[in-house]
Amino acid sequence: MIKFVSYEFDKGISFGALKGDIIIDLSDIAQSLKDVLIRGPLDRLIDIVESRSEGIDLNKVIFHQVIPNASRVICVGKNYKDHAIEMGGNIPKNINLFIRTSQSLVGHKQSLIKSRVSSHYDYEGELALIIGKGGRHISEKDAIKHIAGYSCFLDGSMRDFQNHSITAGKNFDSSGSFGPWLLPSTYITDPQDLKIITRVNGNIVQRSSTKNMIFSIKKIIEYVSSFTFLNPGDVISTGTPDGVGYAHTPPLWLKDGDLVEVEIEKVGILSNYIKTEM
Repeated sequence: MIKFVSYEFDKGISFGALKGDIIIDLSDIAQSLKDVLIRGPLDRLIDIVESRSEGIDLNKVIFHQVIPNASRVICVGKNYKDHAIEMGGNIPKNINLFIRTSQSLVGHKQSLIKSRVSSHYDYEGELALIIGKGGRHISEKDAIKHIAGYSCFLDGSMRDFQNHSITAGKNFDSSGSFGPWLLPSTYITDPQDLKIITRVNGNIVQRSSTKNMIFSIKKIIEYVSSFTFLNPGDVISTGTPDGVGYAHTPPLWLKDGDLVEVEIEKVGILSNYIKTEM
């Protein structure tokens, strides 16, 4: 099973493919993973990866978010019934979107930054998809064809700021994460039947399945493409299930030194430690 990663080793930020426990560098093929998606399907790289054997130890690289400097990171809010209820609102009748900046995200094993001006840092584990084939007015029946692959996503949220500004609460620098890699969509037969788990310091705080989404992945792509052209490399994060820190009694806010893990069946585990802003 080939997975594609953006990472840093000895030549700056590069990209490659994870093959076993080594990363096969592919920087001679294109400048970035996004550039590959723009040029065409990932499938054509599989044979190249299979023909190469020399690589970099997985544990020696610095992971970057899957699509560094993504043009758009589109997030779906309250897309699981029980989460909508625990947040004290009605179950949405329409898809609710917001935007995260690339600057608000880090990669696998990079530090998540707890801001010194917020005391309500919360976690939201989610499944993210990466667009491979661009398009506008994409129908539900064709939506899956436009997905290059899937990844894990932590929609870190500063709830005290989110109360008065969703944009601010969702976009503190380095408050969320995206990774560890892109798993090609060909390996996922049904993205609406994947277990999703979030752990804080090893304790399970969220456990659900993507089958519990209010609005399916196909419906989300249809909706987003109805008002904007989706481009290769665009990221869509599909919402979080119930169990967020806000809903605990007392609330379970993230603090310095905490380990947060988002695990999605077949896709992988995204891990990050919390570090308080200096």
